[in-house]
Amino acid sequence: MNEDPRTFNYNAPMKSLLANLYQIYAWIVVYPLAWVLTAVTAIIVSLLSILGAVKFAGRYVARLWGRLILWITPVWVTRKGQEHIAPNQSYVVVANHQSTYDILLVYGYLPLDFKWVMKIELRKMPFVGFACEKMGHIYVDRRNRQASIRAMQAAKDKLVDGNSVFFFPEGTRSNGIELKPFKKGAFRMARDLQLPILPVSISGADGVMPSGGIKILPGKITMTFHEPISVEKMNKHNNQEIILMAERAVAAGIR
Repeated sequence: MNEDPRTFNYNAPMKSLLANLYQIYAWIVVYPLAWVLTAVTAIIVSLLSILGAVKFAGRYVARLWGRLILWITPVWVTRKGQEHIAPNQSYVVVANHQSTYDILLVYGYLPLDFKWVMKIELRKMPFVGFACEKMGHIYVDRRNRQASIRAMQAAKDKLVDGNSVFFFPEGTRSNGIELKPFKKGAFRMARDLQLPILPVSISGADGVMPSGGIKILPGKITMTFHEPISVEKMNKHNNQEIILMAERAVAAGIR
């Protein structure tokens, strides 16, 4: 059935008006609270990590940080496919990257202890860069191949006691449902360590905060965990075939 054009003409200006009014709330409430929460959380996480309580910092402090900012935005989160995650299993997790809000989602709702693999430029972020370093996240300098290799080798030593490693294999934020080609690093690590790959789809984050913008809107984000790509399957296929499997799985959960 075709939409009544009078309804469309009425709804479009109303939606635009509400979106513009919401920006007042975003700049008065969301942004200031998010900045304060981020700085305070980074300080607490740094101290706990220095004292040896890295897992506690990740499971409780960082998780609460992600959920609080999602709540004040507000963002409604749906998780699907959690039955695919085995208790105490380490994974190489690969997910698409639509928005800054992906990071809040992953911290708040990924049910795993994990280490990020992130670009070296993020080390310069006030408070956050230092906190991530103390938590054992892995910085990779993509302009220096040897330094990147050393960083990835060091990352392998951190995947103990059920820790997983998390990649945004596109390397940068994509725009909506169209994925950028996945880079090889995550898949090489999975093969080297003989760990299953857990594909994760993030859908809707670009509607909350589009890539490259600062405008925020309330919305819904869905996080879908797909069936892992097993070690046995990895050993039967080459890297490019495994990358295509992961890309197809992630793409299937984005709408």
